Amino acid sequence: MPELPEVEAARRAVEEHCSGRLIVRASIAEDPKVIEGVEPFSMQQTLVGKRIVAAHRKGKQLWLELDEKPWLCFQFGMAGAVHIKGIQVTKYVRSAVKEDEEWPSKFSKVFLELDNGLEMSFTDKRRFARVRLLDDPAASPPVSELGPDAFLELPREDHFYNIFTKKKMAIKALLLDQSIISGIGNWIADEVLYQARIHPEQSASSLSVEDCKRLLASISEVVKFAIEVDADCERFPREWIFHYRWGKKPGNVNGKKIEYITVGGRTSAYVPDLQKCSGGPLENANKSARKRSSKKNSVENDDPHDADNGPSMTRAKEAIPGTKARSRSASRRKVAKEEVLPSQVETEVSSEENMKYAQNRTTQQNTSEPTMQVAPAETNRRQKATKSPRRVPTKSAEATKVGSGSHANKNLSTRRKKLDQLDVSEITEYVIEDNLKTSKQRSRAIVSEAKKGEKAAVIAENDEIENKSRGKGSLSNRTKEGNRKRPRVKSESTKEADVSVKKKQNVS
Repeated sequence: MPELPEVEAARRAVEEHCSGRLIVRASIAEDPKVIEGVEPFSMQQTLVGKRIVAAHRKGKQLWLELDEKPWLCFQFGMAGAVHIKGIQVTKYVRSAVKEDEEWPSKFSKVFLELDNGLEMSFTDKRRFARVRLLDDPAASPPVSELGPDAFLELPREDHFYNIFTKKKMAIKALLLDQSIISGIGNWIADEVLYQARIHPEQSASSLSVEDCKRLLASISEVVKFAIEVDADCERFPREWIFHYRWGKKPGNVNGKKIEYITVGGRTSAYVPDLQKCSGGPLENANKSARKRSSKKNSVENDDPHDADNGPSMTRAKEAIPGTKARSRSASRRKVAKEEVLPSQVETEVSSEENMKYAQNRTTQQNTSEPTMQVAPAETNRRQKATKSPRRVPTKSAEATKVGSGSHANKNLSTRRKKLDQLDVSEITEYVIEDNLKTSKQRSRAIVSEAKKGEKAAVIAENDEIENKSRGKGSLSNRTKEGNRKRPRVKSESTKEADVSVKKKQNVS
């Protein structure tokens, strides 16, 4: 991952070759994940015609100061990089663009052409970078949320000691916290801890004054040297652990074995013979962590931004013993609670199941098998009766809804006995006839309920008409005066008889 030295090398290259130049053409990628908060076409219109005044950096953030606001800001992420055509900016392997590759690169997110013909491109192969337009980057997030810069603003020894000894966390995780000190990444943290002879899991609160002095001196030395050589790792001193830490391969530095652990979600390389964990709340945790790292079948949970080992791996969840047994017993208890009454079992068997039973029995008689097939409803009733105590039979929901009484709640076991007594040729005919009777009974019940509703509606309507004609108001007002006899509603046949009687009287 590009860290402070790589970003500083990009800033110096832009400052040297692009300052004072006018942007005559801009091309912005259609990638809303990287291009944040603005449309590509809008960013393109904003940049064209602007002049680059200077390049600034804090931590791992880089922004270009233009002659007019807003300014162009870059967050390098995991594989972000600045490239200037024909100029070597950095030799960072993971973000370098080879000379034989297409230009601009297919990974280019922002491409700028300057008035002197120079071309600059910001690329990102992994899409963790962010490109923004900000009026005041130094006073806006994420730059405003950063701690002192590890190269330009390192705190004094006493202030450094006061900050670190108040934190009860691993020193490696604290160094990676950009709100404490900005610009330190994974490889720099491993290097400065190795140079200061401090264990990565050492508690920050347990550091002595001498430990903090050595650590602060190591940060200053490593960062300054890396910047002086423009982040060219081939020019780093050979005694640095940097050259041996990549890929988590077994190795030695100065004759000492290198081991790997995970601290703060990041892969950490250290030398146990030189970096001892001396006290603190993490001392006991270190032993168990080293044991886990030495196991062949262990799976490490690396940070997704860790460039040491590529994409992250998710730790497999360990199965809890006894979980399956508990889930099976819980399911049995759930089934026991949902037991149905015997009467409900009988009434829930549909006519389709009766037909299937009749067909199965027909097949059985034709094949002359000696085994006897039990009716589905009878089988369910017997099984439920053996599992649960005897309960008072109740009407089924369907019988209560229709109101057909004993006909809808007929005992199906009697029908099964009837089927057993019939011949093969009579079974299907009986089932069809029985289903028709049941459906007719239900239809009659529904019709009778509808007629009752219609009759009640007619009575209510006549009452309202009568009350209005007499000036009594609504039916509720009449009820307050006392119950009165309702007028009889004449049927159509009665009306016709009255008309015929009147005609005969007129004739006479």
